Amino acid sequence: MPQPPTRIALAGALGRMGRQMADAVQADARLALAARFHRSGIVGEGLVSRDEALAMADVVIDFTAPAASAALAEACAARGGPALVIGSTGFDAAELAAIADAAKTIAIVRSGSFSLGLNMLVGLVERAAKALEPDDWDVEIVEAHHRHKIDAPSGTALMLGQAAAGGRGIDLGTVARRARDGVTGPRPAGEIGFAVMRGGSIIGEHSVGFCADGETVTLSHSAQDRVMFARGAIAAALWVRGRPPGEYDMRDVLGFNAS
Repeated sequence: MPQPPTRIALAGALGRMGRQMADAVQADARLALAARFHRSGIVGEGLVSRDEALAMADVVIDFTAPAASAALAEACAARGGPALVIGSTGFDAAELAAIADAAKTIAIVRSGSFSLGLNMLVGLVERAAKALEPDDWDVEIVEAHHRHKIDAPSGTALMLGQAAAGGRGIDLGTVARRARDGVTGPRPAGEIGFAVMRGGSIIGEHSVGFCADGETVTLSHSAQDRVMFARGAIAAALWVRGRPPGEYDMRDVLGFNAS
């Protein structure tokens, strides 16, 4: 017997990604748009309360803000479900800890990007960093987004930084340089630098440069339509339904982390 459609609740339903997700969910026969909700006190346009939405869904898809996502994870865990797909970025340590704690009770897919192409780039960056000696090859990550993005560097840029650091077997926090200003002195060997641009309606541009004396290798990804994020979030929602508790990422969804 065919599995019934996965019932989806959308957090941040009135936001840019919330509206994009609603269109994508309604166009997919494997899914049913069960509920839409926004911030507390926001009503109209077919919205319900958060608690009503959680009771109606198999999976919640959330592209909101770090504090809201952490609170949503706690609310889902408190009632034993539904599963959760989180696309918010810019979390602090306490918010990440709250999500990790919720993942002891429910299945959560959290990713800095839901793009298939971008997640392929993450794997390539990790392999390149592993192969290229840090004393000879400097790593610089450059990202650009629209003027409304509130966190920097982007969650995707940090994913790329983690991939580069992981390839070298080091902790990103010990080698990251998030900004340069004034007389900074020579660049330390092994440093992973970040540069940020905000402006206009740029959806998302990311490049990772491996720079040595006399040559540079650049790996890059360009987002041309937010529909790619919606496709990835849908893939994550279909994958996470019925999974055991735990915190997963898109490489789990795509099978990259399979043993």
